[in-house]
Amino acid sequence: MLRGSPERELAAWWEAEAVAATKAQAAKEQVRVDPGAAGEPERKAGEEQPKEPAPAPPCAAEEGDARIPPRPPPTLPVSLAKPEPASGLCPHGKSRIKGRSCKRSSGQPDEYCSLRPVTVDSSKARTSLDALKISIRQLKWKEFPFGRRLPCDIYWHGVSFHDNDIFSGQVNKFPGMTEMVRKITLSRAVRIMQNLFPEEYNFYPRSWILPDEFQLFVAQVRMVKDGDPSWKPTFIVKPDSGCQGDGIYLIKDPSDIRLSGTLQSRPAVVQEYICKPLLIDKLKFDIRLYVLLKSLEPLEIYIAKDGLSRFCTEPYQEPNPKNLHHIFMHLTNYSLNVHSGNFVHSDSTSTGSKRTFSSILYRLSSKGVDIKKIWSDIISLVIKTVIALTPELKVFYQSDIPAGRPGPTCFQILGFDILLMKNLKPILLEVNANPSMRIEHEQELSPGVFENVPSLVDEEVKVAVIRDTLRLMDPLKKKRESHFPDIYMDRKHRFPPVSERMSSLKLQLSKLSIVRSQLLGKSLASKENPPHSDLASTSQGNANPDAHLPSICLKQVFPKYAKQFNYLRLVDRMANLFIRFLGIKGTMKLGPTGFRTFIRDVPAGLRGGLLLPGPEEVQDAAAPRAGGLADRPV
Repeated sequence: MLRGSPERELAAWWEAEAVAATKAQAAKEQVRVDPGAAGEPERKAGEEQPKEPAPAPPCAAEEGDARIPPRPPPTLPVSLAKPEPASGLCPHGKSRIKGRSCKRSSGQPDEYCSLRPVTVDSSKARTSLDALKISIRQLKWKEFPFGRRLPCDIYWHGVSFHDNDIFSGQVNKFPGMTEMVRKITLSRAVRIMQNLFPEEYNFYPRSWILPDEFQLFVAQVRMVKDGDPSWKPTFIVKPDSGCQGDGIYLIKDPSDIRLSGTLQSRPAVVQEYICKPLLIDKLKFDIRLYVLLKSLEPLEIYIAKDGLSRFCTEPYQEPNPKNLHHIFMHLTNYSLNVHSGNFVHSDSTSTGSKRTFSSILYRLSSKGVDIKKIWSDIISLVIKTVIALTPELKVFYQSDIPAGRPGPTCFQILGFDILLMKNLKPILLEVNANPSMRIEHEQELSPGVFENVPSLVDEEVKVAVIRDTLRLMDPLKKKRESHFPDIYMDRKHRFPPVSERMSSLKLQLSKLSIVRSQLLGKSLASKENPPHSDLASTSQGNANPDAHLPSICLKQVFPKYAKQFNYLRLVDRMANLFIRFLGIKGTMKLGPTGFRTFIRDVPAGLRGGLLLPGPEEVQDAAAPRAGGLADRPV
């Protein structure tokens, strides 16, 4: 039994335990070689060292002895500092493994804890894989080249949306997009809009669908020729399922024997050929522009600020019976001209058979051409084309990913092929659901022997498009903005107006000496404490992951200009009604085929008074024709 009063004995025990804890901590500090190696900043001279909590004392009182009360666990003095966390822990002791973030007790994010990286499944990227890898590496995201058992944030497919086992995340393809931009379907969609708004949709050549409209094609050509005997048109025939220029040819008359062969083999579209294109270096060329369809509902459209210009490899002449078969003169398809002996591979963006669109605009601008007007017309063309495609796309989407059921959200990069006429009017040639994202080209080393060579022109344009598409679709962007509001805050809010800054100039000057002394002290402290400064710089890099990236090359054009084009969305309203009332009828779905039947008589119904635009919409519709987008450059 212990002698004396319980209070005196307890005080003696506390004193002995405090001495033991101090000796243990001193021994531990002597063993430590690098105080900052474990993530703990080195302390200044004279600063009190933290003490380890004393272990709970063993119970010394025998059972039934009431003279000594139970000993409570010792309480550390308030003046003792809390030990800093070891490496791999945030300042609050939580693990930083797996990139998880930590918040203070106040709910604010800790600057030393970073968000997890965005995950991308690239197992089905195919030909776009190289550009995708570069983009993911620049963004410092996490790639899964062979797929992942756990869900990814983004799934990148090379061909089409065909996975029904993806229930979350984002997919870079829309259901039905491949079918929607095929030549026949695109022509039908644009024709509906041409019947409703003929002046607004005059950027698409007059087209006929073969074999269904062959007799109509013959009759209309004959009627125009009878009215104007001097009219000698040329027509271009494009197979519906063709790609890369396969199966395309020119004819001068509907009685051409090749046309009869097309009628028996496969469906096609025949269009009036543009005989007077704009020429550069006496060569015909077209423009491949990349358009991001970010969302269908609400509709969001972005256009890349740069694209590719693909040149023919034979000097252009207007079509005549002798040169109709000269594909290197009339067809701008890269996959065809690359096999021409005159094709020029160049690492320069302004020379060769493939150049950047910006280099063409610069050349035209040097000749006094209004570049803003060209961009204005191209923006209008893109928006109107997407408006023509979205009604049926919504039905496809509702059929594959019904509302209220698990599934991914979708986005897609489209390739618009545009031809500039001699009068600089843009003409839509076609839309590609799977534009080539290869950043290399084939070069023939010897007859029949080819080698893939990097293409700097392709890499400059396509990597930027993919990278910035991912940035716009970043699922963690809002979380970063909420974690680091000072960095993602709009510039006009981060920096006060010049007048306010000038008014506080005297106050800032008066504090200059204090600031200098503080900066000098921080500088000396950082030299004495390099591990801490490295950690701070790392946290800043995590806080602003886009600091090392250039500005986004994709410019939003819708809904930015929605007010000027909403009057064109009549068929889109029909699609919304169809989905709401007829899209699901019991267990039977009325999909895209049912929708086409539903809108077969849309032009007549709309002209008869169904869903006609109101007075305000008509007034807004006049605005783009009067001023347009010419005063809003891309």
